[in-house]
Amino acid sequence: MDRHRLGIRVGTSAAVLVGLFVAGALAQGGGTPVHYVANAINMNASARAIATTVDIVVNRWSTDAERERLRTTLIEQGQDKLLKALQALPKVGYIKTPDSLSYDLHYVRRHPGADGAERVVLLTDRYIAFWEAANEARTLSYPFMVIEMRLDAAGHGQGKLTVATKITWDPETKQVTLENYDAQPVRLTDVRREGK
Repeated sequence: MDRHRLGIRVGTSAAVLVGLFVAGALAQGGGTPVHYVANAINMNASARAIATTVDIVVNRWSTDAERERLRTTLIEQGQDKLLKALQALPKVGYIKTPDSLSYDLHYVRRHPGADGAERVVLLTDRYIAFWEAANEARTLSYPFMVIEMRLDAAGHGQGKLTVATKITWDPETKQVTLENYDAQPVRLTDVRREGK
């Protein structure tokens, strides 16, 4: 799959994630919970290879109103206010690994593709460790976790997850920019949709 179709601009320390706050997704709102399972592999060269299973459960899709609220907040007030607005949204699902407690998701959208394929974009605040907060570490400037998955009509695919990213709005391109999205991803392989 080429990078243009992924909606990611490569070549700088930041990448544009097309669709994070874009309208035109599949019908959002209620519906039956959807369960995604994937193998996660840390691709960061400075870390030893770590692979684990990731469970993502979506109990409801984020609404158009929630999408517009987050988009407007980012454009008009920046990342810090976006973080607060995101945290104020109700839980839409959770993410979990076998050796962790579940962690709430606050924003999940799906976008239709050709022939029944879909793209799912998830955004939430990330877990902040005690030592990070106590030492006011530089990593506090990277408070978001973003997941992007692409699945075919049969519900199989791949994706990527960035554990810590900074989100900004590029006024020239009028797009959302994620720092470190290409540099430190966790690859999601063998993604499977286990519900409707």
